[in-house]
Amino acid sequence: MFTLCYAQHTCALASHIALIDAGAPHELKRINFRAMEQQSPGYVAINPKARVPSLITPRGILTETPAILAFIAQSYPEARLASLHDSFAFAEMQAFNSYLCATVHVAHAHRMRGTRWADEEASFADMRRKVPQSTTACYELIEQGMLKGPWVMGEAYTVADPYLFTIAQWLEDDGVDSSGIPRVMEHRSRMLDLPNVKQALAEEFAA
Repeated sequence: MFTLCYAQHTCALASHIALIDAGAPHELKRINFRAMEQQSPGYVAINPKARVPSLITPRGILTETPAILAFIAQSYPEARLASLHDSFAFAEMQAFNSYLCATVHVAHAHRMRGTRWADEEASFADMRRKVPQSTTACYELIEQGMLKGPWVMGEAYTVADPYLFTIAQWLEDDGVDSSGIPRVMEHRSRMLDLPNVKQALAEEFAA
C-alpha cells in the first residue's frame, strides 16, 4: 500500500493518475496548503522540502514527480506505462518529464512563488510580467518538437501523459494563448476524457 501526499491544484495530480493507471493500492493524504500544513513538523518529517507530492512506500519515501512516475511505471510493468525494455525510449520519456519539472513548472512558479528567488517586491512584479513569455516559449517547444502524438511519446500512453496534462491545467492562468498550441490542447482534452483522470480529479476535490 502506498500513501500519496498531495494538495489540490498541484503537480501531485500526475502521480495520483499514474497510481490509478497502474492499479496500485494506495490512499491519499491531503496537505492543506492554505493552512500551511506543508510546513508543519509532521509533514516536514515526511518531506523536508515542504512540497508535494510525496509517496510513502514500504521501502521509504519518494519525492519529485519524475522519480515517482518512473517508480510507478517500473513497479507495475504489466500496466505498460513506460517502455521499460527500451532504454533509449525510457530515457526520452525521462527527458520529457524532467523538462516539465525543471523548466515548465519553474517558469510557472515565478508567477506566485517569487520569494524562492528574490526578496524585493519589484523583483516579484518583474517575474510575474515575464511568466506569459517564458511559459509560452515552453509550450511552443512542446507543441513543435516534443509532443509526438497522439500521446506524448507517440502511439503508446505513458506516465508522461498525466504529467503534461497536469502542468497544462495552469497554462491559461500563466497567460499562454492556447490557440497557438493546438496539439497540447488536444492532448489535454483527450486526457480529460479518460475515466482514470476523471476519477483522480473527483477524489482530490471531494475532500
